[in-house]
Formats: sequence, C-alpha cells, structure tokens
Amino acid sequence: MTTPLFRDDAYARQAEGRVLDITSEGGIVLDACLFYPTAGGQPGDSGSLSWQGTTLDIATAVKGEGDSIILLPAEPAPLPSVGQSLLQKLNWDRRYRHMRVHTALHLLSVVIPLPVSGGAIATDKGRLDFDMPDAPEDKEALEDALNRLIACNMAVTEEWITEADLDAQPDLVKTMSVQPPRGSGRIRLVRIGIGAETADLQPCGGTHVANTSEIGPVRIGKIEKKGRQNRRVYLHLD
Repeated sequence: MTTPLFRDDAYARQAEGRVLDITSEGGIVLDACLFYPTAGGQPGDSGSLSWQGTTLDIATAVKGEGDSIILLPAEPAPLPSVGQSLLQKLNWDRRYRHMRVHTALHLLSVVIPLPVSGGAIATDKGRLDFDMPDAPEDKEALEDALNRLIACNMAVTEEWITEADLDAQPDLVKTMSVQPPRGSGRIRLVRIGIGAETADLQPCGGTHVANTSEIGPVRIGKIEKKGRQNRRVYLHLD
C-alpha cells in the first residue's frame, strides 16, 4: 500500500520515501508517494528520485494493484533496492499547470451544465466532452462567464462523504464515463466556493489549486462535434 502524499498536500514538491517493491517491469513502489498516478484524465506526474549520490528521472506514475502507485523511470538505469530511503522531487511546473487546468475544467462544467462523457488534461490546455447535441450559440459568452467565475477568488477545498451518501445524491456525479472509486467506504468531494456561494461540488481524486485566482485567465478553443450527441470543448490557459 502506498500513502498518496499528494492527497494531503497538492503543493508538496519533495518528500522522503522508502522503496517497498520493484516490479518485474522496473517500476518503483514507495511507501509514501508525491507523484499523482494517471487517472481521471489527469496525466501522471514526472520528476526524480535521489539516493546515495544517484538520481533517477521518473517519466510518469501509474496505478498498481490495490492502493499502490508505480513510478516508471524515463530510461533504463540502475534502480534503488527494496528498503532504500530516498528523496522524491516533482517536476513542479508541470504538476502545477495540471492543477490549474483541472480546476478550470471543473468550472467549465458549471458554465456548461450538461453531463460530461470524457475529459483530458495537459500542461497548457484541457477538454471536456459533453452530452450536447448542438454547439453553443455564443462561445464568447461562455468564455466570459468562465473567467468571471475564476476571478471570484473562490477557495477550493475537499471533503469526504460515505458511499451511501453519494448514492443518495447521484446528481453530484457529473461524469458519465468515469465513476468515483469505491470500496473504501468513502468518496472524496472537491468543493469550489464556500457554503451558499459554492459554485461546484463533485467527486474527484485529482489535484487542484487552492484558490481559483491561481488559474488565471483562460480561453475556450475549438468546439468539435464528436458524435450525434457529443461536443468536445477545449480550454486553454493564457
């Protein structure tokens, strides 16, 4: 089992860890991990591991069995041994841009209040696929509404509910293609805003900025038809 340090502090850039396992493919499993593993449209983090004068570049992180996270080296290189203590460092600029895009996509689902059938995050842009038979009539109005929400400087926080509570509030789930992970008995919710001023509340396991002001201005790009009932909407960081 790997403790996901990014869950407690998305802003942590480095931390110590200990090697629990080396997979047959050369992946590294730590007891506590800063690296977010590829999931929910958000790419896995990159960075490095350092121990005893050796530095190993990490290309990405993926989910392993159970709660484990596997770090994949960027190229073949000597690996740490099981039990080795080491220092893990994130490619912080890349992670932070993912956080900004991810949070902006939550707000995109607010200004386009339709079911979401897919999504993806990159360092400079993101996209959501909506159950949207017809394209929006006024893309500039959507962009203005989105930037007004971002400029409200809303806090982004997390809270937890039980699986039974989520079943009683199915409208919290906006994504049709990705359902919240179950089995632990708890579901993580991400809230944008406070109390009656909440703009968005939905299950999410990704990393986000602490305040919408950190997103900065965004631009809505192409809106592509991806099927009879589907439109893909791109969002770009300025």
